[in-house]
Amino acid sequence: MELRNIAIIAHVDHGKTTLVDCLLRETGTFRAGQKVAEQALDSGDIERERGITILAKCTSVAWRDVRINIVDTPGHADFGGEVERVLSMVDGVLLLVDAAEGPMPQTKFVLGKALALGLQPIVIVNKTDRAAARPFEVQDQTFDLMAALGANERQLDFPTLFASAKEGWAAADPGGARDSMAPLLDLILDHVPPPEVNRHGPFRVLVTTLEYDPYLGRVLTGRINDGSCRINSPLRAIGRDGHTIEDGRVVQLLAFRGLERTPIKEAHAGDIVAIAGLAKASVADTLCDPAVTEPLAAQPVDPPTLAMSFSVNDSPFAGGDGDKVTSRLIGARLAREAEGNVAIRVRETGGGEFEVAGRGELQIAVLIEIMRREGFELSVSRPRVLFRTDPETGKVTEPMEEVVIDVDEEFAGAVIEKLGRRRAELVDHRPTGGAKQRLTFHAPTRSLIGYHSEFLTDTRGTGIMNRVFHGYAPHQGEIEGRHSGVLISNGQGATVPYALWNLEERGRLFVGPGEATYAGMIIGEHSRGNDLDVNPLRTKQLTNIRAAGKDEAVVLTQPVRFSLEQAIAYIDDDELVEVTPKTFRLRKRLLGINDRKRAARAKAAG
Repeated sequence: MELRNIAIIAHVDHGKTTLVDCLLRETGTFRAGQKVAEQALDSGDIERERGITILAKCTSVAWRDVRINIVDTPGHADFGGEVERVLSMVDGVLLLVDAAEGPMPQTKFVLGKALALGLQPIVIVNKTDRAAARPFEVQDQTFDLMAALGANERQLDFPTLFASAKEGWAAADPGGARDSMAPLLDLILDHVPPPEVNRHGPFRVLVTTLEYDPYLGRVLTGRINDGSCRINSPLRAIGRDGHTIEDGRVVQLLAFRGLERTPIKEAHAGDIVAIAGLAKASVADTLCDPAVTEPLAAQPVDPPTLAMSFSVNDSPFAGGDGDKVTSRLIGARLAREAEGNVAIRVRETGGGEFEVAGRGELQIAVLIEIMRREGFELSVSRPRVLFRTDPETGKVTEPMEEVVIDVDEEFAGAVIEKLGRRRAELVDHRPTGGAKQRLTFHAPTRSLIGYHSEFLTDTRGTGIMNRVFHGYAPHQGEIEGRHSGVLISNGQGATVPYALWNLEERGRLFVGPGEATYAGMIIGEHSRGNDLDVNPLRTKQLTNIRAAGKDEAVVLTQPVRFSLEQAIAYIDDDELVEVTPKTFRLRKRLLGINDRKRAARAKAAG
């Protein structure tokens, strides 16, 4: 059977996974009446809860006697490492662009990677059924973006289809027949070339993804570049520098058929397969016949821009929720993550602490959430950016991001003012219709840490902010941090409604009545710029003398509840987030009030 290998790339929430659902239904992969969850490839719990794709997924469909392998890629910039790897497996890409939003920052990022590899895109203007759709204008904007990214003439001569993945149709014209996805499947066969591979050479495949299976162990996925592979055939893993990592045998050979990984006896060059049987091989290694000595070239991955410290949870409540609490277990889990995720780097810094570097706050927050659900307890620090030294000038440079903000006109001024204070440069400002404006900034990554919650407050929850790594620039100077201090508990126990009621005039509270707290735990935000130690355990003093009036009724304001990413972005350098399987808490790094006073004096003196 002939083969086509394609990847679907787009900005987050432009409809990639929904489009895959449509193609699976169109080709009869789902039988009639079969109940299948929406976004079927987003199988992880966190992916379904957040509505985002985190890990690249493979599937395949059969159309007109051709097997089409499809890779669904993440759309969020923090998971760009997944996109970069899988593009080396495919021979064409479907670029989805929202018919209302148009090209966005992540569109630019993934498209640039695809064009650099010489891939010729098929453009799908999706969500054409939306009331605010402007399909032809978006098509023109996509052409302009490709030209700006240095696309060649063949790439600029891209075919375009207009579609609604939600309604299940694609057509050459927005007003055309809206009955099926057949035009898209036919276009894939006509436009995407068969894989250029050596069918007769010795077996070689470049590992692009890795996962763990409780029965098979390491499962390594990639496209067969040369030759063929059989069950039980000898196998060698070679590193990027050509050294042999290990020898073994093909214990299991799996092909992607619909939503299932199906065991097969033999696979040939061009097909995307998963191989089990090795214990050490990882992403970017070459699996091959023992006679092979030259590894396949692996695509370089952009370096991390943020780092956080992971350490043992040493709070008074440590060990109460989780069963994996030691630095040895935390280190082993982080090492395993770094093996399969090339965008994550882990380094032990001593004292049971590990530095975890990645693309952004969301990527590291997802890792923390996964570890939390696996039973880990740990403490994590505020993110910090990773600076570099320019080899030519010797000056310090820092990561910059392109920030695209869609906001109501009345809030545009406040956003421009706040980001201006954070050393962001406004590079584009244009109306988008409906009393909305699109603002484009180049901003230091460190200036955006903790800004999102402030942004939502300034825009009353109506603003939309998208970010993508832009490059490195000279150090932008000092950037203002959090303006307010925090309220810190001075005792351990369950919070008392009466005490919280009296503390509300001091600032916003993060805890409600009856919640467990300990000395050094952050329970709220102070209305002033300094930290304040308070007593959330104080009860009302009772006497045997009745007051003339009624007792005051205790009515508490709803406490502020952070998501994990918001909590990580909110804390300051001397604070931590305590993460357990059941909850997470904000705390001071030094729990004792006298320890904090000594540290403050030493900092002032130094």
